[in-house]
Amino acid sequence: MNRREIVLGPIVHVLGARPNFVKAAPVIGALRAAGAEQAVVHTGQHYDARMSEIFFDELGLPEPDVNLGVGSGGHAEQTAALMIGLEREFIGRSPALVIVYGDVNSTIAAALVAAKLHIPVAHVEAGLRSFDMTMPEEVNRRLTDQLSALCLVTSPEAVGHLADEGVPVSRAHFVGNPMIDTLLANLDAFDTERVRAEHGLPERYVLATMHRPANVDEPDTAAALVRHLHGVADLADLVIPVHPRGRANLLAAGLDAHDRVHILDPLGYIDFIAAVRGAAAVVTDSGGLQEETTILGVPCLTVRPNTERPITITHGTNRLVTFEEVVPEVRKVLESGARAGERKPPLWDGHAGPRIAEVIMEYLGE
Repeated sequence: MNRREIVLGPIVHVLGARPNFVKAAPVIGALRAAGAEQAVVHTGQHYDARMSEIFFDELGLPEPDVNLGVGSGGHAEQTAALMIGLEREFIGRSPALVIVYGDVNSTIAAALVAAKLHIPVAHVEAGLRSFDMTMPEEVNRRLTDQLSALCLVTSPEAVGHLADEGVPVSRAHFVGNPMIDTLLANLDAFDTERVRAEHGLPERYVLATMHRPANVDEPDTAAALVRHLHGVADLADLVIPVHPRGRANLLAAGLDAHDRVHILDPLGYIDFIAAVRGAAAVVTDSGGLQEETTILGVPCLTVRPNTERPITITHGTNRLVTFEEVVPEVRKVLESGARAGERKPPLWDGHAGPRIAEVIMEYLGE
């Protein structure tokens, strides 16, 4: 009996937001090569086509078997809607395994529903910790790991975090970072010159992304952030693809009032990473972008008090900054012109997808 015959139902991937799609592409591809039956459930947590559907096209992901179309809402409202839709899908599909990615509301909703239906869960990007329980993502990732049969780890320190929380070592597997698989597989497609021409961008610019609730949800905080972003624009042109979250507050605070601020709509994966690749520096509060800049060698300033990805600081180009530190730190980067070297974190080598598939197929075979 081969491994495919052992699997009683499909492996179901639950995807809800941009980072999920980027991480899932190499996993789905590797499991396809291993002969696994799979299904993709798109929760619709990111409902803007530029934040979701375009990623399926660009990354070669299969069309979702279903889109739950949940959309936005408060944490309780959105998570409840996700759980209702996912329970229906899991009962109908009888998955052999549910794979979840990252730390968004779709991740914890799927883990909760699967656990209550006695369906095993695999968590890609397990063990990352900011140790800041005011972050919704920290709550999601901690609870998801407790519910997961397979904790698929992207960086070595995450194994220790899982052990500290009582997760048996047999459930933790250090497999590398599938987001980096996708990045390395598409390096030749990241054409910075084309993106500059299409969006009228200057030769030298700083790229910014801001969407964390702590930075954009409160009007006063968003206004303070905008003042410091204008300070960056005094030093160099600032390119900012504006995330739907926080757009209203940032624009109300006058983000577009500076003549060297270039506001873009959300970009697809290829265009976005091409723009990142060409930046003199990146100012962000994103988790995934800390990883992507580490591999691309672009200096990254993360506007947060903590990061669940400390390996990007020790191995990469990332530094945590306060609002007040943004402008002086950007000035230092621009004056030095420094880029990172070629050294990469362990197992960020483009082969995480096959390692994840091997762990999953062995687990299902047992």
